[in-house]
Amino acid sequence: MAIPDFQTLMLPVLRSSELGEVKISDVVQLLADKFQLTDEERSELLPSGKQTTFANRVHWAKSYLGKAGLVELTKRAHFKITDRGRDVLAIPPERIDIRFLEKFPEFVQFREASNSIDSVGKDSPVAEAVQASHMTPDEIIRKAHAELDDDLSIDLLTRVIAAPPEFFERLVVQLLLAMGYGGSAGEAGRALGKSGDGGVDGVIDQDALGLDRIYVQAKRYSDGNKVGSGAIRDFFGSLDRFKAAKGLFVTTSTFSPSARETADFLSKRIVLIDGRQLAKLMIRYNVGCRVEETIQLKKVDEEYFE
Repeated sequence: MAIPDFQTLMLPVLRSSELGEVKISDVVQLLADKFQLTDEERSELLPSGKQTTFANRVHWAKSYLGKAGLVELTKRAHFKITDRGRDVLAIPPERIDIRFLEKFPEFVQFREASNSIDSVGKDSPVAEAVQASHMTPDEIIRKAHAELDDDLSIDLLTRVIAAPPEFFERLVVQLLLAMGYGGSAGEAGRALGKSGDGGVDGVIDQDALGLDRIYVQAKRYSDGNKVGSGAIRDFFGSLDRFKAAKGLFVTTSTFSPSARETADFLSKRIVLIDGRQLAKLMIRYNVGCRVEETIQLKKVDEEYFE
């Protein structure tokens, strides 16, 4: 089954503390078993790589229950049910969610205090999205970030396709240098331009003496015009002429299945980068774009309060 959203986890988290104090990590394991999560679902990480998605949602469920006074923190990473929480479980609802928690004044005050930052008397966009989608607040922010990156990717590819071919060849070499290929020396990478040296558009020296090199082919195609297997075989021939062991084929469009299959079975290592991957790499390494604003997601430092 899919990983439960954090509102679905609220009632199970409350029930897990019915017998007394519990450790949050034990609750995560208990509920993972209860929901019969697969090993892959249990190990799925947040983009930060520091916490699993399931553990993050269990923590959010516990946090919201605490804001409503149904559970309380006891010591680091431990919590227990309150008298109010026991009253709820005495006549348990089918589900505990944000709508249910709004019957408790402490939770309403918590929401009003959070919303007052954005507006007076109205739910903030994040609060509304949490209630409507059942995603946690940090999941809402990450989703919005991903959507912004998707829009930026489309804009970047549109501009690259509209630029002259020589610009694209230089861009690919600059991207490889930004990724750390060729070391710190700018002269380690160069675009070959219109001369098209033997079917190769660029080359990166991987060491100071140029003993090992990556040869680059860059195809600036519009979306829908796929790179076929023939182009891969031609590039393979160019690598052979240079006695090169590896190459990089980059396109603004996509590769046909036969092109990918051809690259996999050839004797030389040829890495294929399509338009979507290219845009992601440009964003990651700040090539053709820049950081406009930095937002940091922070959480309580448990060790500080020990």
